[in-house]
Amino acid sequence: MKALILAGGKGTRMLSLTKNCPKSLVEVNNRPFLWFIMDTFKKAGINEFFIIFGSKRSKFENFLKKFNLKATLIFQKKPLGTGNAVKIAKNFLKNQQFLVTAGDHLFSVQDIMSLIKCKSENCLTTLCVDNPQKYGVLDIKNRKLLRIIEKPIISGPALINASLYKFNPIIFKYLDLIKLSPRNEYELTDAVSLMAQDFPVHIRKIKDFWIDFGTIADIPKVDKNLKDIGYSL
Repeated sequence: MKALILAGGKGTRMLSLTKNCPKSLVEVNNRPFLWFIMDTFKKAGINEFFIIFGSKRSKFENFLKKFNLKATLIFQKKPLGTGNAVKIAKNFLKNQQFLVTAGDHLFSVQDIMSLIKCKSENCLTTLCVDNPQKYGVLDIKNRKLLRIIEKPIISGPALINASLYKFNPIIFKYLDLIKLSPRNEYELTDAVSLMAQDFPVHIRKIKDFWIDFGTIADIPKVDKNLKDIGYSL
């Protein structure tokens, strides 16, 4: 199975660290964060990678060469969002099932494999958090998605979108239908919500861990988390 890694974001919350370095290549625990993503996916059986990037191509090329990794780099000309990022990869994925992950989230091998083994051809991962206002919250019924509500004003814990998906090629039909969001981007979650009206989108809960590499303040915590799960480099 193929994996598409969305690494086109500017990473402004990483402040000076992303002035000359893509967010996914910021180092933590002595390796670029992207290395850990690819390592866990490889251990889960993924053998072909595609990386969406928006700038600094040479940084990604040097990263792949340095760590002897193979991936196809796909340039996103304009920062038009995650929906656009997946859409421009259509010709590379060649009408097969594929995984999509954010370039700033890390999952366990076991949770990736659980998603791969999910009987549904369209599936996404979730976990419960105490501060769901920062994320996309899932509206579900009988373990199937009804819609994803982005950054709702709610209180108390809720199930959020963990940004790890499995799709079949039908997702591209819905990526063609979505419109620009209020933040002037094409949102992958809008396409998923639209698809869920016609096809079952199943939910898989994260059982091991979910590491969110969001801001510069997360680096010490992520460094510790990586060591705790066995990455001492």
